[in-house]
Amino acid sequence: MRLHRNLVYTTIDSLNAIFNEGEYADKVVARALKKDKRWGSSDRKFVAETIYEIVRWKRLYAEVAEVKEPFDRDNLWRMFSVWAVLRGYPIPDWRQLEGTPERKIKGRFDELSKTRAIKESIPDWMDELGVKELGEKVWATEISAQNQPAKVILRTNTLNTTREKLRAILMDLNIDTETLPNQPSALVLKERANVFLTDAFKQGLFEVQDANSQLVAAFLDVKPGMRVVDTCAGAGGKTLHLASLMENKGQLIAMDLYESKLKQLKLRAKRNGAFNIEYKIIDSTKVIKKLAEKADRVLIDAPCSGLGVLKRNPDAKWKLQPEFIDNIKKVQAEVLESYSRIVKPGGKLVYATCSILPSENQEQIKHFLATETGKSFTFVDEKKILASESGFDGFYMALLERKT
Repeated sequence: MRLHRNLVYTTIDSLNAIFNEGEYADKVVARALKKDKRWGSSDRKFVAETIYEIVRWKRLYAEVAEVKEPFDRDNLWRMFSVWAVLRGYPIPDWRQLEGTPERKIKGRFDELSKTRAIKESIPDWMDELGVKELGEKVWATEISAQNQPAKVILRTNTLNTTREKLRAILMDLNIDTETLPNQPSALVLKERANVFLTDAFKQGLFEVQDANSQLVAAFLDVKPGMRVVDTCAGAGGKTLHLASLMENKGQLIAMDLYESKLKQLKLRAKRNGAFNIEYKIIDSTKVIKKLAEKADRVLIDAPCSGLGVLKRNPDAKWKLQPEFIDNIKKVQAEVLESYSRIVKPGGKLVYATCSILPSENQEQIKHFLATETGKSFTFVDEKKILASESGFDGFYMALLERKT
């Protein structure tokens, strides 16, 4: 077990881009992995996992290393040396790692780990908010679970194959998977693999989608032949799931504020063989008004803090600000008020977020049902899913029905 200079240099460059240039970790990692064609799978695995680990534990490593933002390259090397010591790597005699104080690092780690916000490597405001909304006990277990790396979950595209066939195809590629109870389309990878390079992916046999995210479309209770509207479609993970549940029959309208996201969705839909999707950019209030009371089912996958998916997006811990959460709650209330009008009498609506905060979830629904528009809806059911209980992403979803 030794450190290789070219892999570590790439890691340091990548951390600089994430911490100092505001780039997103997933984009930086994707770029880093293309840097050297000679790298084998273990080299790429080292680069990806090390970048994500240091992003995930940024505060803890910075405090142990006694460095503060903005991090210059010496600071990044000191944080890297903390990672290496705590991971048990022998420190090589490189100039940048000279004089690494191994005993001091271990001592500071033990001492600083007594404070939860440092141990779990989150900003103080996030720790305070978590305690306020979920209580000390639930928050402590939840933030610990959110610091575990996310598993890779596939959703079988049932328009093109069955889960059993997909599982057999992947097994032939030495990609071993497990099924999940009560999740008819999900497959969990036993070990991480770059599934995007497989022919099975290129042929549209699956999408990568968290297990709990796969519950959202199913919760909407769609049937083939319905008119269904996904109001915040984005790049369309849940839209594509809805298309497969509808068996390509009926009308599925994917809406978003951003044309670039819908273009991405079109490409994915083509690969998936999903051809009952219409695309609408929300460029004015007319788009919503034209659909008033016309849909059997409406999905509002609302913009949110993303505090349920930190294991998947660890850099969000550092990009998120308290003001953003305050503002996003106003947006959530507005989209509920506006997009709920699309549901026809007797139709159903699902409001979903990838947040674990009651103020973005149950409280939004409670507030909506008390409004003039909300009074025409009945509360049917809800799911509150924590990462600490499920092992997957944190989610919330509420099912409402419009009175006839």
